[in-house]
Amino acid sequence: MNHILVPIGESTNAENTLQYAIDFAQAMDAKVFVFRAFKVLSKAGTILNVDQIVGRETTSHVKEVLGSVDLKGVDVSVISAKGNVIDSINSIDKELGIDLIILGPRSNSIKEEMFLGNTSGSIVKQTDISVLVVPEGYAFQPIKKVLTAIKSGVIKRKEVLNPLETILEVFGAKMRLLQVKTPNFLEEDLEFHSELAAITSAYKSSENATLFQGVLEHLNANNPDMICVFRRKRGFFKKLWEQNSIKKIDFESRLPLLVLKGTE
Repeated sequence: MNHILVPIGESTNAENTLQYAIDFAQAMDAKVFVFRAFKVLSKAGTILNVDQIVGRETTSHVKEVLGSVDLKGVDVSVISAKGNVIDSINSIDKELGIDLIILGPRSNSIKEEMFLGNTSGSIVKQTDISVLVVPEGYAFQPIKKVLTAIKSGVIKRKEVLNPLETILEVFGAKMRLLQVKTPNFLEEDLEFHSELAAITSAYKSSENATLFQGVLEHLNANNPDMICVFRRKRGFFKKLWEQNSIKKIDFESRLPLLVLKGTE
């Protein structure tokens, strides 16, 4: 894992998210790119260099957040881009190659009942880069136990597992696999990708209405340091992601949540 992207918004939790990312990157020996996109609405009579002014203010805000954290010798760069957040992230990934995005659940000051805000939710939903969602106020700690929740053991591309494999290797962590059999469970879901099986230390199956309910049922028994799920067309967050934002009543994680992408 070489490059980690950290989108920064207006959230008061931005400093905490960045500090977690830096601590995580230090363990991974990775480089951090702190990123913020900005938009400029065109209005008649506006000054010609408004883009440059807003761009400078955006960079200034990011550097202010950067100045409030302990860099711990990690290589950190600042990136600001004009335009859509998703398009900007895709462009950065194309140019630099991003291995993981680390973000807070709410990039802006929004209602307390939301787990994922619109921007954070859209990044998780619309990019093909694995995302680590860090709960508000959560302090970094070495990862020793990971609970990976799945419906299906079928994985089409083995590189999807790379972030999880790296985390397990670097921290010497153990991964417990929880397979939740929901009402739409298929027999083919019992087939397991060989590399997923290889990194599994323990396995348990459960019957629940949703994957989220399965995670809640087994969370305390496993006491993990991280939860891992896969983003699938037929799977976790499918109904939740009809919109980008997610309410806490529908889903919430109080532990770092690793969302692996591109399994189908």
